[in-house]
Amino acid sequence: MKTSRRKFLAATLIPTLSGSIMMRAGKAQTIASSPSAGTDMTDALQSAIDSAANTGHLSLPAGQFATRGLRLPSRFMLSGVPGATELIHLGDDPLLGAEDESDIVVSGLSLDGSGAGGELWHRGLVHFSKCENVTIRDCAIANTGLNGISLLGTSGRVDNCQISGSAYTGLFIYDGAGVFVSGNTISRCHNGGIRVWRGEAGADGTIISGNRINAIDWADGGNGQNGNGINIFRADEVIVSDNHISDCAFSAIRLNATNNTQISGNVCVASGEVAVFSEFSFTGSIISGNIIDGAAAGISMTNFNDGGRLAVCTGNIVRNLYARSETNPDLDAPYGIAAEADAIISDNVVENVPGTGITAGWGPFLRDVTINGNLVRDIDVGIAVSVAEGAGTATVTGNTIIGARRQAMVGAAWHETVSNDLAAEAERFPLIVMDGNRSL
Repeated sequence: MKTSRRKFLAATLIPTLSGSIMMRAGKAQTIASSPSAGTDMTDALQSAIDSAANTGHLSLPAGQFATRGLRLPSRFMLSGVPGATELIHLGDDPLLGAEDESDIVVSGLSLDGSGAGGELWHRGLVHFSKCENVTIRDCAIANTGLNGISLLGTSGRVDNCQISGSAYTGLFIYDGAGVFVSGNTISRCHNGGIRVWRGEAGADGTIISGNRINAIDWADGGNGQNGNGINIFRADEVIVSDNHISDCAFSAIRLNATNNTQISGNVCVASGEVAVFSEFSFTGSIISGNIIDGAAAGISMTNFNDGGRLAVCTGNIVRNLYARSETNPDLDAPYGIAAEADAIISDNVVENVPGTGITAGWGPFLRDVTINGNLVRDIDVGIAVSVAEGAGTATVTGNTIIGARRQAMVGAAWHETVSNDLAAEAERFPLIVMDGNRSL
């Protein structure tokens, strides 16, 4: 939508002390007396939107407008004064949105959901379905029993918004078509920060970059489906980069059944479970250059039993892990980095772990894992490799282990330690290559 296609102020809603005026085709028309937070402005606002459709822009002034269920047309911009134009929801279900439309901009609005919810879990206070090229920017969205923003089968971008107090997720993208999410602050949501999900696995292409996400709870419970800062499910070709994510009940970033995903340059602080988790039937995860400080476990690339394989984990810092997870009692053994199949773990630093620094495999679920050039320090066990019956190959080379309180490198079968010194007993385990490691 180009600026030349709009005639600014051709349709403008201007509340004054004596009343509200709508400019329509050059003629002033009274809509209502001076609005208050309790006056239902839905009909007046929808009429103003419909009347401004031909000009493509309705600009709302500062003030509070109580409304419900506003529908936006194609090639349209609804804007307000950032921090001063507030829409207060009087009903349930979405406050604002569109279906089967295109080229829509929502800018500079504050939306208060009044705590109300709706019948469908996938709806948002701002809700777009099957739309193309939707832009939501410089908005504040809060206090809703729904998702803050939901984009279903929709393309576009969400920029520089503040989303808080959602009963479900701050931003929910379902069957997305290349959504770009940048510069947003998402906080105090009850079950998720950003979710990118698909009904069936397939290309998605969402990019999530430069956002701040914090204080994400898991009010609806579960064992990892809730409580994540960023959760990618069945969505392929997604990039998650340069975000700051803190105080999540489960993971800062959780990938489930994804393909060709990049996780890079994120700062993940105080995660209640695994900070960065690539799980179940994933393939092709690159996890690089992230900082993890505080978690029950650092980075996991596992579930080879369900087809989880093919990962690169390089250049990360993982430190200051907890002795246990307060949200997931099944995670009772802290570890810095873990992988099971067709994976490279290289050039990472793992420090201060009351458990194992790096693990390769679990029981028989081990195939072609390389652990190379890592620095592991101040841990109980430096590196653990599965040597259980049926386990495959691993290569452990050029690693430095400093300050192992129990053992430097061990062979394990499930929870049992089979070898206390894997390097010294290399002949017992011909599928494990050990070379050039040192422990101090």
